[in-house]
Formats: sequence, structure tokens, C-alpha cells
Amino acid sequence: MNEMSKPATQTVTVTLDGTNRSTTLPLLPGTIGPAVLDIRKLYADLGVFTYDPGYGGTAACESKITYIDGDQGILLHRGYPIEQLAEKSTFLEVAYLLLHGDLPTKSEYETFVKGVTYHTMIHEQLRRFYDGFRRDAHPMAVMTAVVGAMSAFYHDSLDINDPRHREISAFRLIAKVPTIAAWAYKYSIGQPFMYPRNDLGYAENFLYMLNAVPAEPYQINPVLARAMDRILILHADHEQNASTSTVRLAGSTGANPFACIAAGIASLWGPAHGGANEAVLKMLAEIGSVKNIPDFISKVKDKNSHVRLMGFGHRVYKNYDPRAKIMQQTCHEVLAELGIKDEPMLDMAMELEKIALNDDYFVSRKLYPNVDFYSGIILKAMGIPTSMFTVLFAVARTVGWISQWKEMMEDPSQRIGRPRQLYTGATARDVTPIDARG
Repeated sequence: MNEMSKPATQTVTVTLDGTNRSTTLPLLPGTIGPAVLDIRKLYADLGVFTYDPGYGGTAACESKITYIDGDQGILLHRGYPIEQLAEKSTFLEVAYLLLHGDLPTKSEYETFVKGVTYHTMIHEQLRRFYDGFRRDAHPMAVMTAVVGAMSAFYHDSLDINDPRHREISAFRLIAKVPTIAAWAYKYSIGQPFMYPRNDLGYAENFLYMLNAVPAEPYQINPVLARAMDRILILHADHEQNASTSTVRLAGSTGANPFACIAAGIASLWGPAHGGANEAVLKMLAEIGSVKNIPDFISKVKDKNSHVRLMGFGHRVYKNYDPRAKIMQQTCHEVLAELGIKDEPMLDMAMELEKIALNDDYFVSRKLYPNVDFYSGIILKAMGIPTSMFTVLFAVARTVGWISQWKEMMEDPSQRIGRPRQLYTGATARDVTPIDARG
């Protein structure tokens, strides 16, 4: 893999005002992107911590996997632009790339695909876990529980210090999570579980397990299969977001990979993270029709209305999310294939996009459409219920999580995560007996 050489490390001198104390901190350069001030000895030298709620200005790790330039709308996986990967690669190629550092050769790809394909079935006793859930349980609750329980069934590969064990666990998670997810859906609608088929590709197999029934043959639609594969690629990894940071923090304790991925799934469940595309559909349903958009936009601009424009803007991107452009194209392909015309939600989405890209209110605030804006419409058109949207996100992101976990475990500087705090509670005080407190 070709990597740019890092610039020379610089230093910054920090002086604490009102004292005679100062320290010199290294300014660590990346191959691209902003440099990072190494504050590890700040407390030892100056007796202070940094304060950064939400970790928006803090680098908690060093990584070679994903790079995002939010101002320019750039997303790279191991140096490859997401646009090229979505156009020219399959999801399992991207999975190999994230795990191993470069795109596979033909023989490497065939070996990797075989390794994933022959791990798709789950232990039959694990299947019985589903019977313990209520039928109306949220599929993400089922996912969190079943993935976490995998460590009780696959404990032959839990030595996190053994590279071979890490590889086997990676195969198992990437291969089995679609099966676990599809079965969560089947259980919720009372249909029999469909076992994976080794003759199908990754996205094809997932669609088969979601939609097939034993009573009749299921025909794979290649356009929908490619759309699903592209959706998985676009959600495979996204640098140090909330769920990925959760996986790394859990992993820093030495927890097994199944527990770490379960923690990531739980973090992803939050509506501010993985549930955003569901929120877009809810917003469009509340708008109702294109004719109601002007009134809706007026409410969005009114800071006292508390009405939010969902699917626009991003914590990282201050430009057009590069994934959104690919998702928009995929949306049109799916609707055309399914013969869906004059889809009210798509009409509303296109009108909202046009307004947001031309109205100075949104342009000045850099509220561009993000990947969630179109993905919900695609999944709805494919017949996937909103309760499964975040589950699909988890299926895709599993490969990013396990790649980030693997990279962390191979980092010799890895330490247990231990954030600090700014304490604003009571100072030391004495306890009085309860009878004396009145």
C-alpha cells in the first residue's frame, strides 16, 4: 500500500498564565489533514486537563483506515475515494480493504469471499435465543443481545492477542451479522427463518434471508442486489464516530470482539446516530405533499418553532456529503426498476434538496443533504420497514467496527480508555446523622 510520508514533527510551547510553569508539546502530523497536539504530558507538567465535550476537537487514536475532510466533502477508505469504491467495487472488496489495508488481488478476494461465505450460518442453539423475545421487540434490541451472546458460542477464538483468533472473529462477525439481522426481522413478522445460501453473493444472500419464504422460490433482482451492496459500502466505515469510538473504548478494556460489536450496535441505536434515515421518512410523512413545503421551510427558519430539517447537515461534513450523491443515483435506479413513478416522498425530497441548495439560509449554514436523506426512501421502496433501517446500518458498519478494533489491538501504544472530567459538584463536606438533618 502506498502511503505519503509524514512531515517532520513540530513542537508547541504552552505556558500557564499566572504561573512560572510551561511545557513543550509535540505537534504530530498526519499524512493528510490537520496536525494533532499531543497533550499526554499536559497534566504531568502543568496540572491541567483539556475540556472537550463530545470530543469534537480530540483525537483519541491514530488510524490508517478512514479519512474525512468535511469542508471539502471528501471520504477516503485507505486512500481510495468512496465514489470510486461504490462504483467499481463490491462490499466484500471494501471489507477486505478496511481489514487489510489495500484492495485484494483476484486470488485474495476469492479466498476472502470463501471465508465469509462459509461462516454465514449461526449455531443452532443460538437460534433458540429468538424464542425468548417478544414478537414486537425492536430488531436492534434483538441484534444487541444475540451478537453479544456470540461469545458464549464461539469461545474458541476469543484470545484477542492471537492474530489468527482475531481473523476468525472478523470472519464470523462479517458473515453472521446479516443472518442475525435477517432473522430478527423474520421473527418480528412471524415468518420462518431462512438459512443462508452459499451460492449467493453477500448482498444477494441478505436480501434472500430477508424476503424469501419456504413456500415459493425467491428471484434475486440484480438491480436491488447492487443497490443493497452499494448501501452497505456507503455505510461500511466513517472514522471515529460515536459507535466506532464505543467499540474502541470497549475494546481498550480487553473485552472480546463480540461484546465490543454489541456495544457498537447499542450506540448506533440512538436516533441521533443510526436512526437518522428513519427520522427523514417521518419528516416527509409529516410534510405530506410538495405544496406544504414552503410552510414547512418557514417553520424550519423560525428558531422558535423547534421544527428541524432532517437529513441535511452533518457533524463532520460542511459540504455536500459525497455519499449522498451516490445514494441519490441509487434511489433513482431502484425506483425505476420497481416502476415507482410520482413517488410523493421522492418528489418532496427533490424539492427540499433544490430549496436547500439554493436558499441562502441553508447555503450559509452549509446544510447540504447527507447520506440519510435518500437511504430511507430507497429502503422503503424495497419494502424494508423503518424498524430495520438501523439494523441494516449495523450490518454494514460491522466491518468498519471490526477493522477499527483490529487496528486498535495491533497498536502497541494502546491503553485503556479513561476520559477525564471538569468536576462542578460540591466540595468536601461532613456527613451528619439522619436524625440531625431535620
